[in-house]
Amino acid sequence: MTALILALVAGAVIGLALGGLGGGGSVLAVPALIYLLHFTPAEATTASLVIVTLTSVTALVGHARDGNVAWRTGLLFAAAGIVPAMLAGAAAGHLPQTMLTVAFAAIAALAALRMLRPARSEPSGTVNPGKAGAAGAGLGAVTGFLGVGGGFLAVPALVSVLSLPMRRAVGSSLLVITINSLAALAARAGTGTHLDWAVIAPFTAAAILGAWDGKRLSKKVRGHTLQRLFAYVLLAVAAFMLVDVIA
Repeated sequence: MTALILALVAGAVIGLALGGLGGGGSVLAVPALIYLLHFTPAEATTASLVIVTLTSVTALVGHARDGNVAWRTGLLFAAAGIVPAMLAGAAAGHLPQTMLTVAFAAIAALAALRMLRPARSEPSGTVNPGKAGAAGAGLGAVTGFLGVGGGFLAVPALVSVLSLPMRRAVGSSLLVITINSLAALAARAGTGTHLDWAVIAPFTAAAILGAWDGKRLSKKVRGHTLQRLFAYVLLAVAAFMLVDVIA
């Protein structure tokens, strides 16, 4: 019963972050699964991919209805990340648990610092195919390796590299995240990682519901305020994980 309550609370918080910020909330799923629900790092990253995939699909439907998904651009960007996501997903199951934890803490810190930087409001107007392919491949590798959706990386990449307006970048990032997460899950299918569906199912359901509430919350609270608050939480999580590994 305690695990169920923790899963519901953690899922709701992560969903609120996803809905309120348009990306980045899934980076909290892994530490929540490890420290609150006692998953191993390998189990947590795989379970996070399931949660991220289902939550992203649900959010994608809402953005698609509003016309905020650049389907062709998003599919091309995601295509560059499919193979890296599968390779990284397969490799993650064979790496030391400590290495996964340290790598995840580094990515969480990077996400926080990226959120604290001033947002770029206007696209550049030009597209560099080489940079687009490299950005897509890098995002796929991060998704597969650490089990995070990578929205905190995808949105700025879609804005600065592919010149999408911010609103369409947020919607299109969900398409990219969904495809990369599915590729990473496919690669991990044969690794034998245990998945506790009694925890994952309510966690995912709460995240999906929380995402809808977060979307409404974003209309009442300044996005900049939410983003900075979430960034400080991420920095605290990253520091805690590093201290835990060292100790």
